[in-house]
Amino acid sequence: MILFAQFSSAVDIISAIEFDKSGDHLATGDRGGRVVLFERTDTKDHGGSRKDLEETDYPVRHPEFRYKTEFQSHEPEFDYLKSLEIEEKINKIRWCQPANGALFLLSTNDKTIKYWKVQEKKIKKISEMNIDPSREGSSSIPPQLVTNGLPADKDHGYLSNEYSFPPGGIPSLRLPVVTSQETNLVARCRRVYAHAHDYHINSISNSSDGETFISADDLRVNLWNLEISNQSFNIVDVKPTNMEDLTEVITSAEFHPIHCNMLAYSSSKGSIRLIDMRQSALCDSHTKLFEEPEAPGSRSFFTEIIASISDIKFSKDGRYILSRDYMTLKLWDINMDSGPVASYQVHEHLRPRLCDLYENDSIFDKFECCLSGDGLRVATGSYSNLFRVFGASQGSTEAATLEASKNPMRRQIQTPARPSRSIGSMTRVVRRGSESPGTEANGNAYDFTTKLLHMAWHPTENSIACAAANSLYMYYA
Repeated sequence: MILFAQFSSAVDIISAIEFDKSGDHLATGDRGGRVVLFERTDTKDHGGSRKDLEETDYPVRHPEFRYKTEFQSHEPEFDYLKSLEIEEKINKIRWCQPANGALFLLSTNDKTIKYWKVQEKKIKKISEMNIDPSREGSSSIPPQLVTNGLPADKDHGYLSNEYSFPPGGIPSLRLPVVTSQETNLVARCRRVYAHAHDYHINSISNSSDGETFISADDLRVNLWNLEISNQSFNIVDVKPTNMEDLTEVITSAEFHPIHCNMLAYSSSKGSIRLIDMRQSALCDSHTKLFEEPEAPGSRSFFTEIIASISDIKFSKDGRYILSRDYMTLKLWDINMDSGPVASYQVHEHLRPRLCDLYENDSIFDKFECCLSGDGLRVATGSYSNLFRVFGASQGSTEAATLEASKNPMRRQIQTPARPSRSIGSMTRVVRRGSESPGTEANGNAYDFTTKLLHMAWHPTENSIACAAANSLYMYYA
């Protein structure tokens, strides 16, 4: 476990976290509109891949990240037409394809998406030089003013051969001279994608072709071209003619990792729709619908609230979709829409306390989920800065609970579970990971004021980065 940073104020609370595809860079966004970048350093000292390390005398090293740079992505705004204050909080960060040694990423708050370029640039340090005719000669030109061995003319800001210093020189004449060059990381906003959403943006996701990305709010999903900031195409619109007929909203949207024509979005009713943009320009009709039938007699006042999906993620190969609602994690096979192939209980022990959770608004918390690069494990967060990791490989009974702290093993348990089948051969729901109602792993009451909402799995290593309030941690197996 590595503790990256621990900040002090409320604006430093982390609100987004994302690895790039290579796993060499990690980005976080906070409530103050700031984006902080970290860079992997352990591969630089001892070669690149894990295979190369195994063939040398160096032991296999766990990923180690260090601070790289930071920049202010968003500022607070005020919409005077709607009398609406727009927070600077970063909702999502997505990495784009790097080019020519530069890093590119998208960041968004509630209303505006920005496209950033981060690269190293040489910063010239300028100082002043006195002209001393006793050393240089009254008619000579200092060598700093010569370009390619020849003096430049007055039109370019330099002296010409026709100029000569008067006797005694010009004491007040001071000329700028480049004395050194430093290399600094510079973040520059390439494009701003604004005024396309009436409601708060909850998701952005870039396509596998590296040319387009989507943004989603409660009622619409828009398709953008990275090179065009003043135009987007509305591809999903669930807004009814009469807003009183509104029954569900969009909660999350994600591009397929391989096929740029496919994407999925989830709803507040607990359903996931897979759409294919080749079918029609407006994708109101879905290709497949994934939802679990409601158990007879189980409906209550909280049924629809806890069924709302807060996050979805595709597996690396695009075969599976992982979804997180308030109570469970579910794994879906995109070729089987009859039900999830696996279900992992996360908050089932909180079911007797749903009234309390509703009163303090905790029931509306939006927890994220993530999959390992090999698809063998899934993870999500919980209260008291806890997070849960479940195994999905054949015969795995893994269901561990850890705390995001400097001593992660303090609250770790291994929850007994029934044997599960491999992801590739699952034909029924595997439920596991339940705990005693209303208690943590160590028997204490849950702290609903501390919650682990944001986490990301390294794309190639068995390690997780998670954000607990204003602290960033990394765990590895």
